[in-house]
Order: sequence, then structure tokens, then C-alpha cells
Amino acid sequence: MWNRREVLLRSAGLSALATLGLPRLALAQLNGNAAIVSGFPAGGMGDNVARPVAEKLRGHYATSLTVESRTGAGGRIAVEYVKRAAPDGLTILQIPSSPMVLYPHTYKKLNYDPLVDFTPVTSTVTYAFSFTAGPGLPAEIKTVADYVKWAKANPKQATYGVPAAGSALHFAGMMLQKAADIEMTSVAYRGGAPLLNDVMGGQVPVSFNVVGEVMPHIRSGKLRSLGVTSAQRSPFLPEVPTLVEQGYKDIAVQEWLGWFLPAKTPAATVQRLNTLVREALQAPDFIAALATYGLEPVHQSPEEFARRVKADYDRWGPIVRATGFTAED
Repeated sequence: MWNRREVLLRSAGLSALATLGLPRLALAQLNGNAAIVSGFPAGGMGDNVARPVAEKLRGHYATSLTVESRTGAGGRIAVEYVKRAAPDGLTILQIPSSPMVLYPHTYKKLNYDPLVDFTPVTSTVTYAFSFTAGPGLPAEIKTVADYVKWAKANPKQATYGVPAAGSALHFAGMMLQKAADIEMTSVAYRGGAPLLNDVMGGQVPVSFNVVGEVMPHIRSGKLRSLGVTSAQRSPFLPEVPTLVEQGYKDIAVQEWLGWFLPAKTPAATVQRLNTLVREALQAPDFIAALATYGLEPVHQSPEEFARRVKADYDRWGPIVRATGFTAED
């Protein structure tokens, strides 16, 4: 067995690991090559979480640990891949909440059951959405109430952009439309980057975005946030009121990024991975890095995370039914 000094010297992120203080666990590391499987492309938000955590777990959880992207179908390809993996702890799913708690209500058929086919390990981060205005919306509109008044007077111009049809951001828009009793037309993009380009260019007046994507542009004054969808104000945009504060008490929508293992993975393996992730999320350098992306670290025990998954699953059902939305492949 390596001593602590040898472990630190063999790891890539030396300065980060020096502050990590990973515990000595009684269970030996897994004998094999582990992979964190992400459903979204390299270089995105998932990478900003998975790769630093992988660096901190490498040499502690398994013989080796890599990050692997299996993209497509809004994350479903990665979910299905991990479902079929052996329950030995070596194949880890990192996925946003929507494929696990929203898609079961929007797709007529899924090739997985999120409540049966997986063992929840922990949430890692949570992130809110911004109801964002660009130069395509009159500058005097600064609140949701202002926007609702404008939308009622200009229904043909009341379009809003979302990074994907059927996403949680899309549902935030549909919830606002229903609650405010206004006509709004959604415009679905293939991801957050092209949407951001169009809202900044004025082609679409407002959009729902992940806070981290628009945060620099809001701070620079190029964009403005009319409200955030978290239950409490975002620590990254503390000056922006929530939609709840502005009278829309049911529009408290926040997504998480979570880790899962295949069903029937041994409980000791699940707990060991959970413990190591908790230690990684507590590293000051990692917390600071996450803040630059508008991400808040949130660790939960496997039992707590399982309850959160089930609660979010149950919450989305009636919301989806109220909109009548059905996803298309």
C-alpha cells in the first residue's frame, strides 16, 4: 500500500490534492479501470465537474479513472449505456436531473427506468436558470412584471429561446406562460451556445439560460436578468430577484448534476464512492472553480439523494401533464 506522501506524489493535481485530505478507507480501491460516463460533449459543464473530481479520486477509488463522453439523445445514450454495465462500481453515470426525473414524463417510451435501473450515489452540484433579456427587448423592461405587460401588448414578438425542446428550461418558460396568462412562443436551439449568440444579437428578445452561461454577460451589462428560477437568490447574481419573489411561487426550478451506479452495485462500493466525492467537493480550490461556472457544490448521502430523485420525479409529472407537452425523438 502506498503511504499518503506517495499517493499525493503520484496524482496529477498535486496542489489540489494537498488540500483535499482524502480519508483512509478500510475498503481497498477497486481493481480495474473505472470510467465516469457523461451524456454531454467534452468541454461543457459536465466536464467542469467530472474531470476535477476524477483527478481527486484517481489512485483512491480504482486502479485508473477516466472521463468518457457518450453523447446524443439528450443524455439518454449515456444513461442506457450505464444501465447495461456490470454492477461492479467501475462504470459511473454523471447526468443532469432531466434525463432521470423529467424525461420519464415527456417521452412515451424510455429504455430505462431511473428509479429501478440505477443506484443513486450523490448529487455533485446544483444550478439555477436565468430569465434573460437581450438587446431585442426594450431597455426599460427590467422585471418579470414589465415583461408580462410588454408580452400582452406585443404577443407576436413574445418569443423566448431555450437550449432544447423539452428541457427543464423549456418547462420554466411554459410554466411562466401559464401562470402569467400570456402568449409566448418558444424557439428551441441545439444547445446553449447558439441560443446565447442569438439573444446577445437581438434575434430573440428573451431566453431561459443556465446562470453560469450568462453570468459574465449580465455582469458586463450586455444582457440583463429579469429573474432567476431558484427558490432563493443565486449567490452568483445576488442582485437579481427570483421569480418566486416576483409572484410566481411555483416557478422554483433548479437542476442538479448527479452520479449513479448500475442497480445492484454493492452498498459498500456505493458508500465508498460517495465518501470520496464528498471529500472532493469540499476542496477549496474546487469550490472556487465551480463558482466561476455558476455551480454550487451539493453533496448528499445515497439515501438523501435517492429521496431527492424520487421527489423531483414526482414533482415533474403533474407539471408535464398540465402543459400537454410530449417529446419527440
